[in-house]
Amino acid sequence: MENKNWKAENSEKVLIKGNYAIAQAAINAGCEAYFGYPITPQTEIGEYLSAKMQELGRGYVCAESELAAINMVMGAVSTGAKAMTSSSSCAVALMQEALSYASANELPVVLVNVMRAGPGLGYIYPAQGDYNQAVTGGGNGDYKIIVLAPSTVQECIDYTYRAFYLAQKYRNPVIMLADGLLGQMMEPATFGNYPYPEVDTSQWALTGAKDRTSRAIYSCAPDEKKQIQRIYDLFKKFDVITENETSYEEFETEDADIILTAFGSMTRNIKAAMKVLREKGLKVGCFRPITLNPFPTKKIAELAQNVKNFIVVEMNMGQMFKDVKCAVNGLTKIDLINRPCGEWLSVEEIVSSVEKILEKNYAASV
Repeated sequence: MENKNWKAENSEKVLIKGNYAIAQAAINAGCEAYFGYPITPQTEIGEYLSAKMQELGRGYVCAESELAAINMVMGAVSTGAKAMTSSSSCAVALMQEALSYASANELPVVLVNVMRAGPGLGYIYPAQGDYNQAVTGGGNGDYKIIVLAPSTVQECIDYTYRAFYLAQKYRNPVIMLADGLLGQMMEPATFGNYPYPEVDTSQWALTGAKDRTSRAIYSCAPDEKKQIQRIYDLFKKFDVITENETSYEEFETEDADIILTAFGSMTRNIKAAMKVLREKGLKVGCFRPITLNPFPTKKIAELAQNVKNFIVVEMNMGQMFKDVKCAVNGLTKIDLINRPCGEWLSVEEIVSSVEKILEKNYAASV
């Protein structure tokens, strides 16, 4: 039976499902309100919080729809409170207009997307088909959202903490992009305490205008010139985010001729494939973007100058591939190993596919 009494001060490892880890981490981060609507494979986040938030005297609403949930989050965070919602894929699609508004309003919305297979209603298999939705966005206008991609249950905890901090630090929506595999699997993990300082929201939060000048939060400026300047300012802010918050991991890249790259749960398998290929005498390394937005373009370009091949592995039709290709910018070969609809790419399949790619590329260069 699963232990549902994880505490922030617990420094020992506990065996926990990804969805429950996200939910408890949100509590530990100080989430004051959760608004959501059930959808597999993330329903357990709301289920867990439905009990815990009430026990703690915090806000919980099972909304009438995903659209209502995200708008409730916007209302809550406009007061300076920490609030979040969680959903999956086709339901997150319903939230796109609100995410555009939240970006324009500079509201610290936290959204957890535990992806399922698509397009359309899709199916409950874990997949990675929401990369474009999260990174490029489906809302209107020019805006950018911070996107974090965990690869383990431990990182589901760590990046939930980070999501709340970054959202408030930069007054920018943050998406944590997990998938059904991470939401449903169980692994040992440690919660620890929320590791970030609290952010002062008193200069902008709508808390009532008693004894101070009134303020308002708008999604647009009152005239064209001010609106144009507002958009420039939003993008200047994201330049600061790119400079300070871009993160990634690399493994065995110092001597690598080939670099495998993946995000999220597929990182687990490219690490294992790298070890197998190294045992076969191939100089293979791994590179994993942690922030999908901002994307580690500069680092990939740096690595591309010294390797023969980048190989992207993802459970979709090549959504991150285009960003890696743009970063590589013709400096080296780039190939894709992929499958959509949630069918797992095994270590053995990745190894076999890499060998075939290298054989093809070598034959083409002779």
